[in-house]
Amino acid sequence: MPATSSEYITALAHYHRAEIARMAGWRDRIDRTTNWAITGGGAMLSVSLSSSSSHHGVLLFTMLLVLLFLVIEARRYRFFDVYRARVRLVERDYFSPLFLAAKPADADWAKTLGISLSSPKFIISLKSAMSRRLRRNYFWIFLMILLAWVLKLSTPRLQEVENSRNVVASLREMIDNAALGFLPGWLVVAAVAVFYAWLIHTAYLQPQPLKEDGDVHV
Repeated sequence: MPATSSEYITALAHYHRAEIARMAGWRDRIDRTTNWAITGGGAMLSVSLSSSSSHHGVLLFTMLLVLLFLVIEARRYRFFDVYRARVRLVERDYFSPLFLAAKPADADWAKTLGISLSSPKFIISLKSAMSRRLRRNYFWIFLMILLAWVLKLSTPRLQEVENSRNVVASLREMIDNAALGFLPGWLVVAAVAVFYAWLIHTAYLQPQPLKEDGDVHV
């Protein structure tokens, strides 16, 4: 154990550096998952919209693929959030008072940090992590896929139909174009509508349990 204040400061400095490295590692994993979602989604959109022989079901599969990436990223974010919270604890209650010549907001911050190290626990739930990642990146990815799907259904030239019109003649025709195998078009449209309603609820309408520090956050 540190016998002097200088030994304590040295140990804290080394710990802070190591925790930042671990946090950065998990941040890199989060960015990779987002890159996979953007790259995979973009490739699927290109395949679907570049040929009339490509079925609109490709875009429905893309929605499921991006959802899988979202779940994986939310799980990674929960780990990242644990290490980020530790770094922020040291910065907020040790380095900030040090540079401001002020007292720490939490006098027991070292005890809180020790408890987190001895018994690590997730800070936020998987649903809250999904909400944060949806608001940051994934909702816009899902929105682009939805717009591409609507474009596919509403443009006869992008489908294998003998029609020279640029757009469908009615909403009923567009819904009929959404048929998937033995599933009628109205059922597929209803399923997509429910899915996006769930995305909106998860991203924006559920209560946020934790308030993030400042404006610089992930």
